[in-house]
Amino acid sequence: MISLSNSEKDTVSSTASTKRLARAMMVSDGEFSLILACCNSVERQQQVLNLLTEFSSTDIHEVLLSPAADTLYTAITSAIGATQPEALMVRGLESVVEINQLIISTNIMRNEFRKQFRFPLMLWVNDEILRKLVWLAPDFKDWAASTIRFDVSHNQLVESEQRAISA
Repeated sequence: MISLSNSEKDTVSSTASTKRLARAMMVSDGEFSLILACCNSVERQQQVLNLLTEFSSTDIHEVLLSPAADTLYTAITSAIGATQPEALMVRGLESVVEINQLIISTNIMRNEFRKQFRFPLMLWVNDEILRKLVWLAPDFKDWAASTIRFDVSHNQLVESEQRAISA
C-alpha cells in the first residue's frame, strides 16, 4: 500500500480542487454563475492561482477589493466597465472594513448580478466570510453550487506562522 505524506496529500487535494475550480468556470459558457473558493491562507490562495493558470484556458480578470469598498456590485462594475470578461475573480473580501454592510448590500442587489454579468464570478472567501455570507446573504450564497475548499494543513499553518514571526 502506498502512503502519502501530508504535503503530498495537500498537493493532490489542492490539484483536484483547482481542476474543479477551472471546470466550474469553463462550464459557465456566457452565463452568470457564482463560485465560492474558500481558503484561509493568502499564501495558499496564491499557490492555487498559479496552479489555476496551468489548468484553465479561461482568461480570468481579477478585482482586488479596497478596504473601503461598500458594495460588491459597484466595485465590480467600476473595475470592468462595459466589458464582459470570460471570468472574474474577486479577492480581498477579508480586508473590507464594513464587510457586513457589503454582504447585506450584495444580497439586496443579487438580481443585478444575473442581469448584468454574463460570466462566472469567483469569490475568494475565508471561513469567517463564508459564515457571514450564509447568515447575511443567504439568497446570494445559495446561487453557488458548492464551495470549493482549499484547506491548509496544520503543518503548513505552523510553518507559515513561524516564517511570519521570524521575518
